[in-house]
Amino acid sequence: MKRNQNATEAAQLQLVKASDITPKKVEWLWYPYIPFGKVTLLQGDPGDGKSQLMLAMSALVSKGKPLPFADEEDTHEPMTVIYQTTEDDADDTVVPRFIASDGDRNKLLFIREDEKNLTFGDDRIRSAIEQSGAKLLILDPLSSYIGEGCSLNAANETRAAFNHLIGVAKDTGCAIVIIAHMNKLRETSPLYRTSGSIDIAGVARSILAITRTPNKENPNERVMVQVKSNLAPTGSAILFEVSENGISFIDEIEMTAEQAFASVAPKLGKPNEEFESCKDFILDLMKCGKLPSAACEELLKDNGFKKSTIKKAKKEAGIVSVKEGMIWYWTLPTAETTNQEDHTKTNNGDLDFKTS
Repeated sequence: MKRNQNATEAAQLQLVKASDITPKKVEWLWYPYIPFGKVTLLQGDPGDGKSQLMLAMSALVSKGKPLPFADEEDTHEPMTVIYQTTEDDADDTVVPRFIASDGDRNKLLFIREDEKNLTFGDDRIRSAIEQSGAKLLILDPLSSYIGEGCSLNAANETRAAFNHLIGVAKDTGCAIVIIAHMNKLRETSPLYRTSGSIDIAGVARSILAITRTPNKENPNERVMVQVKSNLAPTGSAILFEVSENGISFIDEIEMTAEQAFASVAPKLGKPNEEFESCKDFILDLMKCGKLPSAACEELLKDNGFKKSTIKKAKKEAGIVSVKEGMIWYWTLPTAETTNQEDHTKTNNGDLDFKTS
């Protein structure tokens, strides 16, 4: 008791006014799925393509190519990725898959674990990020890196282990993605299929999950859904295909996590009313001529349209994005804007998202 009293007396009260805190926007590696400076959880059943998906994403990031279905304005410069895994060997699986996805091998790094296994609390993680300038760190799987002395089912232990990693992400601005297997409770919500304590799902700011689709004609078809999103509206589901040659991203679809894991077939047919309404709204906007993209998106959001719907409707409406100085604009295509868009695509790489 005396020791606790001494500890309490040693901690001095400090109050911080909200007025002393400078508000800042959340920055995104891939909106709204993977934020910078936060921890994201990617989960799924064994063999469903979690690791392949993250290697395909890493390959795109390493060359500064657009991430699947991202806006032109959301592209980044080539970034360094740190990939740690205990399930696949680097020489015969990880690197060959990365090469198949056309990644820049100089931008993919590994922390050696020959002498000591890496854990969430290992200071080598922070040092590696700071020395390399990495903007994406992947730990695969959760059970291998949370630490031998930490029970996945003990809330107090998992929270403490994650807190260190959360601090590293915040301080470095690096996006940290943890890959995890799902438990066998198939009849429950995907949110509760995270292995271990519910605190694991609680600390992640974004939770993504992969499952197979009921498409019997293509057993390699998968869908990624967003189970939890604390920092932005929930994103659309991403339909993709897994093969020996990598990942092919197919489409964005409107599907909830619950629908995906209940084996509801993707709705790939006629666009819904919201989509058509959004497209008509955008075409009406463009009657005013070239407009700042930020203002267009804000107006569309104010009218109740989701960002994923806006992106698809904009593309379907034939609207192009052009950059003048530091500002992006939306406009109807002309010969000049078409040439500029082609130049942007050439600089950013192939935009068909097929990483095979």
